[in-house]
Amino acid sequence: MEVLEEGRGKLLGWCDPWEHREWVRRNKTREMVEKVTTLREAVSRFVRDGCLMAFGGFGHVRVSMAFIYEVIRQGKRGLKVAGKTAVHDLDCLIAAGCVEEVEVAYSFGHELRGLSPASRRAVEGGRVKVVAELSNAAYQWRFKAAAAGLPFMPAYVMLGTDTLRRSSAKVVRDPFTGRPICLLPACFPDVAVIHVHECDVYGNCRIEGALVEDSELARAAKRLVVTTERIVPTERIRREPWRTVIPYLYVDAVVEVPYGSHPCNMPGRYYFDEEHLAEYLSLTRTEEGTREYFERYVYGVEDFEEYLRRVGGKRKLRRLQELERGRGTFSYPWRKGG
Repeated sequence: MEVLEEGRGKLLGWCDPWEHREWVRRNKTREMVEKVTTLREAVSRFVRDGCLMAFGGFGHVRVSMAFIYEVIRQGKRGLKVAGKTAVHDLDCLIAAGCVEEVEVAYSFGHELRGLSPASRRAVEGGRVKVVAELSNAAYQWRFKAAAAGLPFMPAYVMLGTDTLRRSSAKVVRDPFTGRPICLLPACFPDVAVIHVHECDVYGNCRIEGALVEDSELARAAKRLVVTTERIVPTERIRREPWRTVIPYLYVDAVVEVPYGSHPCNMPGRYYFDEEHLAEYLSLTRTEEGTREYFERYVYGVEDFEEYLRRVGGKRKLRRLQELERGRGTFSYPWRKGG
């Protein structure tokens, strides 16, 4: 196959699909075994310094912040992160000094809330390297290729752009049409973490609302940790099997952690905690403020339950539930005059 162009970005997460298939055969089981554990144990067991991580959800929606805080608390270092739509999760990891390299589709901004002062400071200062760039669709197709056991996914996306030149993709001549086509290399993360609405003790997961690419990500990762709002009986899962979007055989650990996406949004359950996000963005404008934030909310608490009490406890959480259900009003603290 004739190669017409090659991106200059570093290739993260690729391996021979046959080797990955053999690794899965040796290291994972199809048996129905209980996988419930704690955040502390899941991070300690599966997150190694320097590993490539990817997180489920999208932007500030349905991300496993409870897991992120535990990674920071345990002082993991040198991580590589698939910044597919990584916003608050990646920003916190970078701000805490956990990340070394990022492949970016969409990162370093908090959407309508503004840019990420901590991440931008780290990248501009050389502490964190952006080693490659992709489009959002391209990253999803990298996971899709891995989930299908393929070395790459062909697409027309990114052709003729600077993004392609900064990516790890290749442009080849399509043997059928003779026209250029982009080959997106598969991505097999070392660890993926996905926050779901509910699952059973074996890891059969349900997600309400948009799945994004979490179904593909679950199948692409070597290790998959699922954090869940609640664990439900397997009998309930079996009564509606069509609602299971991630089956148990891909899952390595299950952690029950209610409100585990706070301060982000869990569709149908609780709204964004805009007050807390505004506090984070305000403090992380400086290194001193960044240290103050993590001392207050991560290092200074024993676990995620104590963190929830510190951010406002049951009263705050009830309010976020009501906002998600369309009850009450909210004044955005980051909006001028709000």
